[in-house]
Amino acid sequence: MNDTPRFGAAGLSDSFAAGGYKSPRDIAAYHTSFGLTAFEVQCGRGVRMALDKAAQLGAQCAEQDIALSVHAPYYISMSSLEEDKRLHSVDYLLQSCALVKALGGKRVIFHAGSCGKQSREAALEKALDTMRRAVEAVDAAGYGDCVLCPETMGKVNQLGTLDEVLALCSVDSRITPCIDFGHLYARTQGGITGAEDYAAILDRMAEQLGDDRAVHFHSHFSRIEYTAGGEKRHLTFADTRFGPPHEPLMQLLKQRGLAPTIICESAGTQAEDARTLSQAYARA
Repeated sequence: MNDTPRFGAAGLSDSFAAGGYKSPRDIAAYHTSFGLTAFEVQCGRGVRMALDKAAQLGAQCAEQDIALSVHAPYYISMSSLEEDKRLHSVDYLLQSCALVKALGGKRVIFHAGSCGKQSREAALEKALDTMRRAVEAVDAAGYGDCVLCPETMGKVNQLGTLDEVLALCSVDSRITPCIDFGHLYARTQGGITGAEDYAAILDRMAEQLGDDRAVHFHSHFSRIEYTAGGEKRHLTFADTRFGPPHEPLMQLLKQRGLAPTIICESAGTQAEDARTLSQAYARA
């Protein structure tokens, strides 16, 4: 495990193609040019990358010390009222685990689902049951070294408050939170403005997890526009109308000796903004 954070991008920035990069073979070189040490393969619309291609990408990234993770399909719904959908969610996680293993990575990030027409408590109970089934299925399939990472979510009706994600992490000591600070900012109507707000999140994680997962957690970061319902759209760091601010978080990570993997999800400038995060950490 790294003693300092890894910084990386979610998918490819607009500058990938604009800079003359064309092939998946160029991904490692491109991200190394930004000084990045992580990359998250996006499978939001389905796991479609061939495993042999994944192995090639994994080998190229390993040469550059770039850690790979996979974002599982968006249509996972661990809290659905329909059991069929919950069972399919386990299948999507298994597909994502197969891909991340081929890539040489370990972490699979996923959205737990929404509350729908049920209470938050009922939705969480269903998600906890699905989470237990997923852990059993992952172990049975031989993917026990994969790390499932439930993500905090940006829309108010989605299952994914900090405490809900930490509850899912209680199912098994391998389950590691993906703390999306932009999502938490959006669902709390701009509730992250400075160091105290970040400290409360980090303190809560340490209190509930009580182990290395609070040090080497997974994270997403971007500026996010929000409405009364929470997240509206991802922005870039150049758009400062909305937050959250990144400098207080970078300072806290350094002060506390925390070493998460931080994946930037800016809209089209994720590699550039991930470099900004890395530089802010270095200056802290």
